[in-house]
Amino acid sequence: MPALLTFPGQGAQRPGMLHALPDHRAVAATLAEASDVLGTDVLRHDDAEHLASTVSVQLCLLVAGVASARALLEEGPPAHGVAGLSIGAYPAAVMAGALPFADAVRLVALRGALMAEAYPHGFGMTAILGLDAGQLAPLVAEVHSNETPVYIANYNADSQLVIAGADAALARTAGLALAAGARTAQRVAIAVPSHCALLDEAAATLHAAVQKVAFSRPRLRYFSASAARELRDPARLAEDLAQNMALPVRWHETMLLARAVGMDLTVEMPPGNVLTRLCQPLFPQAVALAESRMDSVRVLVGRAGEA
Repeated sequence: MPALLTFPGQGAQRPGMLHALPDHRAVAATLAEASDVLGTDVLRHDDAEHLASTVSVQLCLLVAGVASARALLEEGPPAHGVAGLSIGAYPAAVMAGALPFADAVRLVALRGALMAEAYPHGFGMTAILGLDAGQLAPLVAEVHSNETPVYIANYNADSQLVIAGADAALARTAGLALAAGARTAQRVAIAVPSHCALLDEAAATLHAAVQKVAFSRPRLRYFSASAARELRDPARLAEDLAQNMALPVRWHETMLLARAVGMDLTVEMPPGNVLTRLCQPLFPQAVALAESRMDSVRVLVGRAGEA
């Protein structure tokens, strides 16, 4: 059965993530192209100081995803589909052939800047483990107000959710969740309230920029984690990328769909294994490229394509 490449979102970043990419001509070419578009060496963005910036985090995740996927596929069997969580949707679109990489770099730089400028401090995201959406939703509703906004932002798994909002609202909701039986309520390394209505205005600005980019019909199956469906129309895909910062992430539904239509193996692009752990209940062979030899992963992808 086919192989699905997955691309992580914010929170997966780590210092040195671009410097840790494999010594491969596809990686070198990707780094050079990104640097040319930015007008500065993209490798400067992956130290701890720069990764405190939403802009640098998103650029590093885009570049790491595209560079790694290009290196994996250049000398190996083809993948059959792609899916990305949040910013991961952009490298997914590049690898699907729907979005030119240079345009992706420009859009992601703008996306990160818009998000950071909208909420420079006082907001963020918290992961809640051990409650399902039906249990968490009334707690969020109890806290949410114009003064203390909070939303369910990510539906990563049945009992792994992420909330977004103001610091005080996150803290209060986390306390209620723990009292209701949640195993963990932990702030994640994201400095803005992604995937909720707080970013509607920023998404509208990004939408105007996206409309100036020429998108193509994807050559690989493109699964949107915002819509939890496969997208094939270039205009619909462009709309999805423009809006995804303000829309909830429906990762679990998206993986259920990918499994239902025949995907059998997921391969997560660097730098981590967050998506691999989320996928393993549905995809027992799920593998993270950052934890595996690239030649071994190529063998797995080849076998998946032959099954």
